[in-house]
Amino acid sequence: MRLLAMALALVAGAAAADPVEGTWKTQPDEGAYAHVRMVPCGDKLCGVIVRTFNASGEYESPNKGKTLVINMAPQGGGQYRGKVWRPSNNKVYTGKMALSGNALTLQGCVAGGLLCSSQTWSRLN
Repeated sequence: MRLLAMALALVAGAAAADPVEGTWKTQPDEGAYAHVRMVPCGDKLCGVIVRTFNASGEYESPNKGKTLVINMAPQGGGQYRGKVWRPSNNKVYTGKMALSGNALTLQGCVAGGLLCSSQTWSRLN
């Protein structure tokens, strides 16, 4: 009976995980890209830079450990809203995310959504 209870608790915990959680590879921006770990931050999701790469390979960027995806709130249907930080210009934008299988599209906008930029990330794990 105790084993069954532990198994059910494990399944319930796995079911509660958001499908965006895990590690994602960004698209290159200004010649560099990163691996970003999406994790819960309260009832929202945040993405922290865990590895950085450029044309020479992996390198020690001062951005490692910084939060790139900020307080993304699930909206349902694989949609999220929050903020995104762009390291290349050190600006924070109004953000959206959309999950489709192993692809995560992020969009950052300014001027009330008139000027937007987007990237599609690929799931690593």
